[in-house]
Amino acid sequence: MLSTPKLVPGDRIAVLSPAFAAPAVAPALHEQALRRLIELTGLVPVEYPTTRELGASPAARAADVNAAFADPGIRAILATIGGDDQLMVVPHLDAALAIADPKPFVGYSDNTNILNWLWSNGIPGYYGGSTAVHLGPGPAVDDIHARSLRALLIDGGALEITEPGESEDVGRRWADPRALSEYGDRVPTEPWTWAGPSRRVEGRTWGGCLESIDGLAFLGRLPHAEELEGAILLLETSEERPSAAWVARWLRGLGERGILEAAAGVLVARPPVSDFEFHPSPAEAKALRDAQRDVVLDVVGRYNPEAVVCVGVPFGHTRPQWILPYGGTMVLDGGARSITAHY
Repeated sequence: MLSTPKLVPGDRIAVLSPAFAAPAVAPALHEQALRRLIELTGLVPVEYPTTRELGASPAARAADVNAAFADPGIRAILATIGGDDQLMVVPHLDAALAIADPKPFVGYSDNTNILNWLWSNGIPGYYGGSTAVHLGPGPAVDDIHARSLRALLIDGGALEITEPGESEDVGRRWADPRALSEYGDRVPTEPWTWAGPSRRVEGRTWGGCLESIDGLAFLGRLPHAEELEGAILLLETSEERPSAAWVARWLRGLGERGILEAAAGVLVARPPVSDFEFHPSPAEAKALRDAQRDVVLDVVGRYNPEAVVCVGVPFGHTRPQWILPYGGTMVLDGGARSITAHY
């Protein structure tokens, strides 16, 4: 992997919408996010033509990504949110520009597509982060999010990935004025589930949102299994709330490709199990999370019983959220039951 140098206060960071242009729908939330980004990092956010443009073509969105990589004054790129069609953006990206000046790309969900594209070109990124979900909403930026954002952009070093003890599946609706000052409905979290041998494994990370990995598989864009030998897989599901049966099918696909067998460790995020319309009881919500956990342990254990597995970590579509290295290094210690990310 190529290196992506750290930034210093005063550097410029591109704020792009390579998937859905959330700032066009929630401008006040976006402005609050930019103010908080400046306060947290001292960086200067720079927007591009499609950052606030709903319905921008894949080629136009890709042009913004290419322009950000081509500009030597831009030192990092932050996606405003995910979406569902970024697989159409990737063919328009210019690998030569990214390789000539590698810089951190920060995003999650549909941004799995760009992160995987960068990974295939030897450029590490970071899984997590957004203006619309993590920087803009609520009374403040969650501590674990702020710490990992500063680590990846400025501070570097290693952080132990810990459980904040509470979680929300969704925040307030963007049209609700309370979105600017209140978190969503948060509930206490459960202990993570560990499986596999009690050993320490260290490896480069790859993965993302399973709904996006599905599309990568259709298009033949997944890495070969041998490229993932000794890797730490980061896997999670989105607010679409796929059933445990679907998660099992996707994991079996990764297993049959040899990807699960190649991995040294598998990290699976706490899944969202509710949304604005669907409100399960606490018992029903637990059952849904348990069902996904159980199929993960079953399928991964079938293909690779030697993998160190941890399920329930807050790095995906729930909040608070850790931002994790993508193509960088993480350590899973099954004996100590600890996780460390190197930034």
